[in-house]
Amino acid sequence: MSPVGANVSGASGRKEAAVGFDANEYREASLAGWEEAAAGWRRQREAIDALGMPVARWMLDAAAPAAGERVLELAAGNGEIGLMAARMVGEAGSVIVSDQAEAMVAAARERGAELGVENVEFRVLGGEWIDLPLASVQVVLCRWGYMLMADPAAALAETRRVLAPGGRLALAVWDGIQENPWAALPGAVLLERGLVEPPNPGVPGPFALGDAERVRGLLAGAGFAEIDVQALEVTRRQGSFEEFWQSTLDISRGFHDAVMSQRESEIEEIRQALAARLEPFTSSDGGLEIPGRTLVASASA
Repeated sequence: MSPVGANVSGASGRKEAAVGFDANEYREASLAGWEEAAAGWRRQREAIDALGMPVARWMLDAAAPAAGERVLELAAGNGEIGLMAARMVGEAGSVIVSDQAEAMVAAARERGAELGVENVEFRVLGGEWIDLPLASVQVVLCRWGYMLMADPAAALAETRRVLAPGGRLALAVWDGIQENPWAALPGAVLLERGLVEPPNPGVPGPFALGDAERVRGLLAGAGFAEIDVQALEVTRRQGSFEEFWQSTLDISRGFHDAVMSQRESEIEEIRQALAARLEPFTSSDGGLEIPGRTLVASASA
């Protein structure tokens, strides 16, 4: 998943940084928010796929699902990577496309039906407690999910538990927010207006794991070997500022709630301020190309 940054990110627009981090409260708010966000993710599936396709390809190349293997995708959203993996494992293999939110699983199931994919099971599963037996899959894929979990160390340990000996993990987490102006600029506009709180270190969010050494340490701590962490450049492309604006409202529940709770006149001021911030990335025809950077990692069980 790829929500927008600062503390407007993810599913919930609540100002948790101001009151400290309660893991169980966060989990409840996150689940509720992702259930609400699923409709927007359906609407923006093509834009999300376009942004994430280079990451999907890297992860699938790194994990290399083979014919006959069983694959688990965590925090799947619309299920793009799992559905791609289903073609790789063939009829003899199988894929579990999962998300903590039932509405997201429904979106992935709908996409699978559109594509006519038959070797996929769609399940509601959380990343910190994976309801699967020990050593029951050969590959786990998780794009932009672990950094949003309350306890990523526990989630990686669970991932390690369900992987068979020699199984492979491929994941992605966003690099630091300074490397991702597509997220930093909307967040900065809201921060300046006092509509959100600054991100609090230690609180889950899109950029909470934006440090290669921390990712490497978490993987090692969970018992993984052959760890490889790299940075991968991505580009968010939109046909116009209006398209970027609507896409951001759809994929970031926090941004949506912070903006749409304001008076109409202030919403327009926010629009204009953000458009001005994005001018350096706007071409003469009005299209936007905004750079970003994600960390990708692979490891073996």
